[in-house]
Amino acid sequence: MYLENINGPEDIKKLNIEELKGLADETRSALINKISKAGGHSGPNLGMVEMTVALHYVFNSPKDKLVFDVSHQCYPHKILTGRKQAFIEEEHFHDVTGYTNPNESEHDIFTIGHTSTSISLALGLAKGRDVNKKDENIIAIIGDGSLSGGEALEGLDYAGEYDKNLIIIANDNDQSIAENHGGIYKSLKALRDTNGESSNNIFKSFGLDYRYLEDGHDIGKLIELFQSVKYIDHPVVLHIHTIKGKGLSYAEQNRESWHAGGPFNVEDGSPKFKSASGDTTVADSIKNLMDTNPKAVVVNAGTPMGLGMVKGVREEYVKRGQFVDVGIAEENAMAMISGIARNGGTAVFGTFAPFLQRTYDQLSHDLCLNDNPATILVLSPGVYGMNSNTHIALCDIQQFAHVPNLIYLAPSCTEEYTKMFEFSTTQKEHPVAIRVPGNMTSRGVEDNTDYSIYNKNKVMQKGTKVALFAVGILVPMAMKIAKKVKEELGLDITVINPLFLTGLDENLLNELKENHKLVITIEDGELMGGYGQNIASFYGDSDMKVKNYGISKEFHTDFEAEKLLADCGISVENIVNEIKKCI
Repeated sequence: MYLENINGPEDIKKLNIEELKGLADETRSALINKISKAGGHSGPNLGMVEMTVALHYVFNSPKDKLVFDVSHQCYPHKILTGRKQAFIEEEHFHDVTGYTNPNESEHDIFTIGHTSTSISLALGLAKGRDVNKKDENIIAIIGDGSLSGGEALEGLDYAGEYDKNLIIIANDNDQSIAENHGGIYKSLKALRDTNGESSNNIFKSFGLDYRYLEDGHDIGKLIELFQSVKYIDHPVVLHIHTIKGKGLSYAEQNRESWHAGGPFNVEDGSPKFKSASGDTTVADSIKNLMDTNPKAVVVNAGTPMGLGMVKGVREEYVKRGQFVDVGIAEENAMAMISGIARNGGTAVFGTFAPFLQRTYDQLSHDLCLNDNPATILVLSPGVYGMNSNTHIALCDIQQFAHVPNLIYLAPSCTEEYTKMFEFSTTQKEHPVAIRVPGNMTSRGVEDNTDYSIYNKNKVMQKGTKVALFAVGILVPMAMKIAKKVKEELGLDITVINPLFLTGLDENLLNELKENHKLVITIEDGELMGGYGQNIASFYGDSDMKVKNYGISKEFHTDFEAEKLLADCGISVENIVNEIKKCI
């Protein structure tokens, strides 16, 4: 046993090559132990085991700084830097996060969960080292999928003129989350096919030194390569070919499915728990659009599964030219749909809400300033989306609702989503974004709303004294609140589903002044600058009392949606008590 004696990189340096191979095997076993029982990012981490062992054998972390892009591939690093217990013992599985985290260890430099960042961050560390006249190695680790992102290319561009120590490791497993897309991958393939000798070398075109290693799982060769560039006096790219999912045959064969997932049986990869069949409303709407509208083009940025365009489904639409995956390049996708719409196509761009944060300039300038009628599907926003501080999207309303010309719609059920999508992909007036919650369900009633009448709210229940505005997915909670108020106070309150987040229904707001004295707003995004505060501002010079509820301004992480809502005052009990106090 080697791993039991490894408490940090200094212990790794005491081992010989054969012992390092044994350590790699035990590290992979610890990794499989955890991901098979608790889930997580499987493929990226399995492919990084030998490289991580070699990195810590050669370099001197934390003096030498390792920057993991996305940090999907940081689990072996955590195991070898004093956190092995979190991978071996189930009671400690939740002691560490799924991403690098400086609060856990001095060996983690940044909290990172988004792609294409490591080269730029490493360049910043290098410049900081330079001005402080230090001499550590700066190592950026980036996967081939992340190289499609604009920030990575910008980083490579500046690295080409930088003139001091910088080591860029391009971990090439020929796979992003799904397959790679883009011209850069022709260069990577040519390099793999020629053992790094091809003249079609994207890295050299930036003016960078370059070395290639075909077997990224040969610890001896990895160590030799890393030792050859330790304390190098200029930027160098180490292009290393690895196998995503290494060590689990089914993960190696089906790399897309094994990028990440839940607990599984190690013997055959079958899931340990039967997952509920997911809602197919979004996928059905996307497929129906492409099947019935030959001018429709659906654009995605490296996350086709979010739109239901999984392997085996998307190929026919790709062949038709109707489904386009631009790779991890959301900015490009946002600008492209503006061009598609301007030139007569029906354009849709859908991806997960946290990744749309990268597109703010293209959203505002390229799309909305030009007022082109494209559709954006904002997948899994708010508290019912992802819950890591690297992947939360609690400010989507602030991002989308305040851009001129954009219509931001918030469905509360599948029927509303379907009607909104039909509207957005047939109208030709403005860009439309739809806030698609992760736990959207059917109400069982067809939506007959005319969405061409902008900012018209839907009154779910008419009442007096109190009006409760609930954004999107919180409408069912609002109806429960109304029912409880009726039961306990004998009062029918008004419940309003805003539908539009980019404007106010001023006629309705003025009507409420006649027989209401309290307006309450609830939303599952950040309170500051959110929808409710727009209503509070409208009533500012009136006698109407307004109480806004939303999520507090923090980088919340690893939260349970219902608990976070309740902690921020958004629960049936708390809102009912608020109404009791005011009535």
